[in-house]
Amino acid sequence: MEFSLSDINKILGDIKEGDGLENQSQTFKNISIDSRTISNKDLFIAIKGKKFDGHDFLKEVIKKGGKAVVIKDGMQNLLPNKFPFWTVPDTLEAFQKLALFKRRKLNIPVIGITGSVGKTTTKEMMGEVLKPLGKIKLSKLNFNNEIGVGLTILASDLKDKTLILEMGMRGLGQIENLSKFSEPDIAVITNIGSSHIGILGSKENITYAKCEITKHLNPKGVVIIPANDSFLEETLKKNWNGRIIKVELLSGNKKAQNINKNNLQGFFNRSDNSIIIEDKLFEISFQGFHNAFNFLFVYAVAKEFGIEFKDTNKFNFVSLNGRNKILKRNKTTIYDESYNASPESVKACINNLLVNPNNHFLIFGSMQELGIKSKKYHKDLFDYINRSDIKKCIFICNKKDEIYYADYLKKSPKFLFFNQINKVGETINKYTKKGDCILIKGSRSWKLERVIKSID
Repeated sequence: MEFSLSDINKILGDIKEGDGLENQSQTFKNISIDSRTISNKDLFIAIKGKKFDGHDFLKEVIKKGGKAVVIKDGMQNLLPNKFPFWTVPDTLEAFQKLALFKRRKLNIPVIGITGSVGKTTTKEMMGEVLKPLGKIKLSKLNFNNEIGVGLTILASDLKDKTLILEMGMRGLGQIENLSKFSEPDIAVITNIGSSHIGILGSKENITYAKCEITKHLNPKGVVIIPANDSFLEETLKKNWNGRIIKVELLSGNKKAQNINKNNLQGFFNRSDNSIIIEDKLFEISFQGFHNAFNFLFVYAVAKEFGIEFKDTNKFNFVSLNGRNKILKRNKTTIYDESYNASPESVKACINNLLVNPNNHFLIFGSMQELGIKSKKYHKDLFDYINRSDIKKCIFICNKKDEIYYADYLKKSPKFLFFNQINKVGETINKYTKKGDCILIKGSRSWKLERVIKSID
């Protein structure tokens, strides 16, 4: 789908120096914000970010054959005479308006996924399960902010049958903004956890922020949430008058006494990693209760689209780096969950680790963005680790935190402290033997994936 001059004029106002266009029927194949990859068929928008300013690359855009650009008011002096352009007060807002225009022109169902943890895994599983619908477009990697969501929409084409958008946030109002220019038809809130509590201050505020996804949701659409979170339900009902589906996952042995017809229920058998939903059996390649729970959201969405499942179903999902990645080494099995960490996700991954036989080890990078509650969350996890049969935990933190936590853990022989990662692999190798399992989990800032290559 191309953008015509008249389309863009209606959205951004009339083009300036339009006579400079060789073709007055000019159309633009794509909207670009990256001068490195732009083609002469694209419209370039000069967005200013934290680390870059698109206005600094206008010369490169013009050199590569760009026909017109969108710039901030007052930046006209950066362009040569007679070069066509649009000026706007805010180029990011202009970018989002064009994304919304394309979203509406595509006229396909849009699924928005938010939540404290599980967004990316749920999105990836959903992309696979919805394939019977045809070509599925979903956010790449972690394209979940005001630019990434827009790029995903703009990269969609007329062959796509469904659009799946991951929506992240770091403050109030951000998910509302993502909802505004994506107008989802189905919203999934995977959970309300402690991620970003240092920024938002409380789980209540996190709940408000996640519920913003409904601000521009199709009134005939549906919101899918975890069951048994009363505050989430109350907050959601203040923002949304439409349908709500609540999903609930129970251990398989609780099936007989826990039927709740108001919830979409799944029953998880940890011994073979299978799930029973509405009398259908599902075997998924991602291990653990938390991934089985994420699959319930996928099932609920698939059901909305009328996808029918067999009595027995198997899904082999592709693991992304740092998520649900199981690596077999000569000596050990590594559970690579290094991409990021929150209190809830660390505990879930530990539980998954402990199901496996042999000895268990943990490489744990300190969690970020927990604010004044950071020490409490860390100590709660340390207590949990101490009660478990994890043999040794290497905890990576700054020197100040090490002094505090080392005193708290002075009676525990399980913990070793590091302030950097360069000798972590060498150290863990001294404690492990053939068949042992190692979980790697920590905040993104530690980049713990770098440890993996040094582990036997």
